[in-house]
Amino acid sequence: MDLIEILESLKLGKLTISQAKKMLSIYSIEKIEDFAKLDVGRKLRRGIPEVIFAEKKQLAEIKKIMLTAINRSGSVLVSRIDKNDYEKILSFSKKNKIKTIVGKNTTSVVFFKNPTHCSGGRIGILTAGTSDIGVAEEARLMCEAMGCTCISSYDVGIAGLHRVFPIMKKMIKEEVDAIIVVAGMEGALPSIVSSLTDIPVIGVPSSVGYGYGEKGIAALASMLQSCTLGLSVVNIDNGIGAGAIAANIANRSKRKRSTF
Repeated sequence: MDLIEILESLKLGKLTISQAKKMLSIYSIEKIEDFAKLDVGRKLRRGIPEVIFAEKKQLAEIKKIMLTAINRSGSVLVSRIDKNDYEKILSFSKKNKIKTIVGKNTTSVVFFKNPTHCSGGRIGILTAGTSDIGVAEEARLMCEAMGCTCISSYDVGIAGLHRVFPIMKKMIKEEVDAIIVVAGMEGALPSIVSSLTDIPVIGVPSSVGYGYGEKGIAALASMLQSCTLGLSVVNIDNGIGAGAIAANIANRSKRKRSTF
């Protein structure tokens, strides 16, 4: 019995409240052999799809989790697939008639049965440099998995600050609900973007950089020390987390707009 069937049975009196409660508690977690426990109610509860962090996982384990998640909730985002397994996973999905959304410069993929319903939420995504694109694409994949439309523009960092103004003008005109900004090196771009608009900005420090403050440390510190209000910050290279936050903001904003 899936969630809808349980609720319908309860409504029709085929199940008692205690029986429905027991079945719902079972429904909320699905154990996959002895290595994984899926929170299958997450998408209904939070609007966020199941995410498989593929690093250090065996290919066979990823496939089993993928199929279970898709059968339960219709979609799953697999993050950071090993390069040696990437094509194998795509072939596996094709063989099982699972649709995909892939990204640039990243081995993260969204797998789904049916196209995600468009929520009406709109997200802007910027990167300071081309080296930041992979992280930004992970954010885009999460946003699209949550039903949002993305407006992306890459390589608009402060080394040529004039590049950011045309795309900022477009994002403001399109009334995006949140803006994700990925930057490495000194990580200054998110502060500048948040100083130009009242739109919530999510800064993502990327691990691009070398020497003192390398591997994203300087970018993270810069964003955390920003004097520009309206900027929030996630961990280094956490495009997935930034996408989830931005899409939650956008989807809640859309629901509020729809009530007026």
